[in-house]
Amino acid sequence: MSEKNNTVKKETLIYALLIGFVAGFVGGAIFAVYKLSPSTPIAAPAQAQAPDNAQQLEKQTAEAIANFEAEVTINPNNTEAWIQLGHLYYDSNKVQQAIKAYTRSLELQPGNADVWTDLGVMYRRNKQSEKAIESFDKAFSVNPGHEPSRLNKGIVLLYDFNNPEGAIAAWEELLSINPQAKLNNGKPLTEAVEDIRKEMNTAIPANK
Repeated sequence: MSEKNNTVKKETLIYALLIGFVAGFVGGAIFAVYKLSPSTPIAAPAQAQAPDNAQQLEKQTAEAIANFEAEVTINPNNTEAWIQLGHLYYDSNKVQQAIKAYTRSLELQPGNADVWTDLGVMYRRNKQSEKAIESFDKAFSVNPGHEPSRLNKGIVLLYDFNNPEGAIAAWEELLSINPQAKLNNGKPLTEAVEDIRKEMNTAIPANK
């Protein structure tokens, strides 16, 4: 069969794989590469009640961002301030600013696997999936036992690169570290890997 037909068969396999995989995760967070580091807590002003609506929370977030921006302007080598600023940008969906803040923090402290992971998430949200993979790889290169970076790498390989084999490889590395690893929706990662293998094995192979 022609090369064109082989390509169609491969695309059909990937499509069937993704449909089958997604069907097993309805209601889960499998589509979202997740952020490991906790969001920056935004303390309410003294003698004030916690924010009771989105407008108040947005105002407090803006104030916190302004405070951290001022801090890194005065003290540009304050690693923790850059990290917290990155988290605030992250939670505010200010993707490019988050990338800049996380990158600066990693210039100061390159061994922070959590921040490498958060940077990868931001790159993915910015449609820079290759840089996301590079960031996840960097995370577990500085911390070989780092689990979220491997989980996130598998998700990006599967959904952004249509690479189920690569996703399985990333997740099997994670399972070698933690055999009880689970997806965000609580499903054991071993079951997810098995689901992918079944879809790959049952897909119609391309004719030669």
